[in-house]
Amino acid sequence: MEPGNDTQLSEFLLLGFLEDPALQPLICGLFLSIYLVTVAGNLIIVLAILSDPHLHTPMYFFLSNLSVVDVCFTSTTVPKMLVNIQTQSKAISYAGCITQMFFLLLFAGLDDVLLTVMAYDRFVAICHPLHYTVIMNPQLCVQLVLLSWVISALNSFLHSLMVLRLSFCTDLEIPHFFCELDQVVHTACSDTFLNDILIYFASVLLGAGPLVGILYSYSKIVSSIRTISSAQGKYKAFSTCASHLAVVSLFYGTLLGVYLSSAVTQNPHSTATASLMYTVVTPMLNPFIYSLRNKDIKRSLQSLLCAVSYPGLCAFLSGFVCIEGRDCCVQIVRSPNTIRDLNTPKCKSKVYFGSTSCSRDPVYSTAQQRAEEGPKLCLGASFEAELCHRGVWGNSGLAGVTSGTS
Repeated sequence: MEPGNDTQLSEFLLLGFLEDPALQPLICGLFLSIYLVTVAGNLIIVLAILSDPHLHTPMYFFLSNLSVVDVCFTSTTVPKMLVNIQTQSKAISYAGCITQMFFLLLFAGLDDVLLTVMAYDRFVAICHPLHYTVIMNPQLCVQLVLLSWVISALNSFLHSLMVLRLSFCTDLEIPHFFCELDQVVHTACSDTFLNDILIYFASVLLGAGPLVGILYSYSKIVSSIRTISSAQGKYKAFSTCASHLAVVSLFYGTLLGVYLSSAVTQNPHSTATASLMYTVVTPMLNPFIYSLRNKDIKRSLQSLLCAVSYPGLCAFLSGFVCIEGRDCCVQIVRSPNTIRDLNTPKCKSKVYFGSTSCSRDPVYSTAQQRAEEGPKLCLGASFEAELCHRGVWGNSGLAGVTSGTS
């Protein structure tokens, strides 16, 4: 290539996937909503895990990292796309394109490797349950996450350096809504042989490699589950993997769909549309998959909701109440009329919900104390309630709690 054919490169043009200007506001609103749901959903998952001591386990440690990565992953593409739609501009600077490509590769690789690490965690938990706490110790968990970051960062850094060596001519249009590696490489007018080799090698190493590891882990998990005699035991063992398996299927299924669509149609706009699945839709669905199919996550989310919402809704969702003036809460185990009775005028003290901080004293240590302090809990009838202590849900024995009515 002659030097005279080069231009001083300043920006690329992201053509996106929709040319009709009339639909741009609708598309902008749709993707803004998806982005906000993605960020809020994943951050709530992280907050729920951090706030609940019961979720301080290897599985949820990896899940919290995956949620953070999903937020970062979708944040590398959607905000820029929304800005371009709003400003009616398709331009992205050369430095901005390389930066976006670097972080997109980084977080996509992290997603891939973390899913493999989570599969290994489930393999150890089901196939070697007696040694699980020894094998999956905190040091190993941190090392696995750090290794995931190192592998992904090296891959992303190497690809970015290889793109920086390329020369670009006048055709700087990218038929995508973000700077996708393959599209950027093929806009170059210099030799891209080394880039193509690196892309192929990295795809095999970081794409097929983790997938083989996940499939191997689940083959061992299935073999171990088949040895369990009871149907209930099989269901319980498999249910711990169901959410992860759904996320893996969604992640690799969308990637395979993008690959097949690009190979079959040879239409870059169709490929860009298919790419929305793994860059936008998959990070949004992950929190729903883990929260809807996981009782521990749902319980922690209910506690978070109770901390910021009003009593009636909390009682309906979680059945946990906290009593004013006491570092204590009770779990209602038989309360068909709770919602109706909680906020009646007969309750002389406010009732708080969702706290897991409990003293080891009973609700009323003596009858005299109850007479002096007045009713602390208004349930409308005599119900059995279980004192809830931090770190011990449902293991502190039954305590009779009488009605707040006099």
